[in-house]
Amino acid sequence: MTTAPGDTLYGRNPIVETLKAGRRSVNAIRIAQGAQIEGTLAQLIDLAGEQDIPVTYVQRQELDRSGVNHQGVLADAGPYPYEDLIAVIKRCEKSPAGALVLILDMLQDPQNLGTLLRSAEAVGVAGVLIPAHRSASVTPAVVRASAGASEHLLIARHNLAQAMRVLKDAQFWIAGLDQGSGAKIYTQASFTGRMALVVGNEGAGLRRLVRESCDFLVHIPMGGHISSLNAAVAGSIVLFTAREQRNSRSIDAAPESW
Repeated sequence: MTTAPGDTLYGRNPIVETLKAGRRSVNAIRIAQGAQIEGTLAQLIDLAGEQDIPVTYVQRQELDRSGVNHQGVLADAGPYPYEDLIAVIKRCEKSPAGALVLILDMLQDPQNLGTLLRSAEAVGVAGVLIPAHRSASVTPAVVRASAGASEHLLIARHNLAQAMRVLKDAQFWIAGLDQGSGAKIYTQASFTGRMALVVGNEGAGLRRLVRESCDFLVHIPMGGHISSLNAAVAGSIVLFTAREQRNSRSIDAAPESW
């Protein structure tokens, strides 16, 4: 499922990962004249050649007019290939170990979204759910912030409360990252088996209906003067903790009774 007319991607690593993933069309690539053809840029050109994507060399000023930190290259690409919730669940069903899903509730900052997508890809999540409306979507800025990790992920846009009910019907436990009362320390929770982690908005946290749809809540205890962490930092900490648990414990055991 796609929703946007097309994107101009920028940055060497994001474009390389887009070409590697092969999940959306890339129609043309523009490279600044005089750029050193080595390392990542050389890899990018090789991948473009393998995929018969035209590469043209233009004055750097033409790329500068894009107003982004292009690193000497722009790619004219098709829209981001959002998946649907069923595709995410089907991927989960293929994992005998039990899958991990990331749910992002109304994130607004493209940098936060990109950072969490990069962490999600690094820990091997089966899919990511974001709201269909009023939240950051996968824009070129998000692709850049994720270092191209977004191109390898199954990301679905959906009504989150409805999606969480579908996940529960598919035998998922859902943990919400929240500083409110009743939340247990994240290191004391089980993230094994079929699990979904919900990370809330940068300022307001989890919306009420989303919070109430979680099976349990976790929080990261703070030892300094500030009361909470940046949403992307907090979410990444819990994602990597979940990965360590899943690598070191028996994933056949159901989560403890909350």
